[in-house]
Order: sequence, then C-alpha cells, then structure tokens
Amino acid sequence: MADEEAHALDLSGVKDAAAEDRRIRIVLADDHAVVRSGLRLLLDSEADFEVVAEAGEAQSARRYVRGHRPDVLVLDLNMPGGSSLDAIPALRAESPGTQIVVLTMQEEPAFARSALGSGALGYVLKESADDELVQAVRAAAAGETYLTPRLGARMASEPPSGRPDDLSERELGVLRLIALGHTNAEIAEQLFLSVRTVETHRAHIQQKLSLGSRAELVRYALDRGLMNV
Repeated sequence: MADEEAHALDLSGVKDAAAEDRRIRIVLADDHAVVRSGLRLLLDSEADFEVVAEAGEAQSARRYVRGHRPDVLVLDLNMPGGSSLDAIPALRAESPGTQIVVLTMQEEPAFARSALGSGALGYVLKESADDELVQAVRAAAAGETYLTPRLGARMASEPPSGRPDDLSERELGVLRLIALGHTNAEIAEQLFLSVRTVETHRAHIQQKLSLGSRAELVRYALDRGLMNV
C-alpha cells in the first residue's frame, strides 16, 4: 500500500512538471505601471500563462527577453528607451523562440504592417486588450498571426503604399531619424545597431536617392510625408 502511495506521489510530481512545461511564459513590456498591472492580472488569470518579467522601457524589455527567453513578448509600441517598432528585428534575432505581440493605441494600418513586417506575430489595440490579448498570446505561442479584426478589415481595404525609391523598412527608419536631426551614434542607440551599420545604411540611402547632404535628406523626407509615419 505504501509503495502504491509513493508511486502515486511520483506520478503527481511528473504531472506537475509536465504542466509547468506546457505553460506559455510571457514578458510584459509597457511604460505605464497601472496598465501593466491590469494586463498582468488578465494574463495571470489564465492557468497556462506565466508572466516571468515586466519592463517599463525598451532596453529593459530587450534585457528580460535575453535573460528569460520567454515564449511571448507583449510589447507596447510607444515606450521610452528607443523605438519598440525598430527593436523588433533585433529582439527576434536575439531570441528566435520568442514571438512578439504588439499592444498599442496606434490603429493606423501602416504601423500594423510595419510591426508584422518586422517580425511580430500579433497586433492588438489596447482598447480591445480585455477581449483579444489572451487570444493573440495563444496564437503567437502557436506560431500563428493575430490581428485585431477591425484593423485587419481596414488593412484589407487600404492597400499599402509602396516604399519610396525602393528604400527598405530599416532604411526608412534611419532616414526618418536623420531628418529629425539625430547623429549616427544616436540612431545606432535607438535602433540597437552599431554606428558602422548606421553609416552603411546612410550610404545606401544617399546612393539610392542620389542625395548628398543632410539638408537634401530632410527635404526628401518632408516632401514624401515620411515624418508623419
């Protein structure tokens, strides 16, 4: 009888370990503590979810992803410490097993396209988080895309505008920061790149556009409305 009880206890331990292994581990990144608290309550209410860390700015989010290697990063699009949108490719490269769900107030299709194009699997509007964030996290953990349905309908009805003069998304990001007056070092810090990589992007931009000076790049960006993206 004692042996049977011991065996039952052993099996219980195995089942508990298996349940732990099936949990979706999440890093939650949002710069508003009250919002983070509400989101954590929402996520922690799911038996198979585990929030392993919270971040209030982009650099901390990146550090926690490197340290915890979560299944999913829930990432606010507008946080201090650099552009969350531009950080997505670096986050994906550093932790390929971590899927990203963007949580934002930005409902312009251009932002959603950029986020998904950069490697995010989910894009959820904050106003819909109560109903949709759990679905988006589950979908991302399974390697599937989730997009707020209302925004998806808008994206389907508004075809994307072409990239001007064949500039890549990264080059457009560098160009916007150049036009805003940032130095190469500042751009490198914001985009999580080396200064040499920024210099290379800048050279490619100038070559593609046949422009030489910062003033010409600023005028180009303004004329094409790139500062409003």
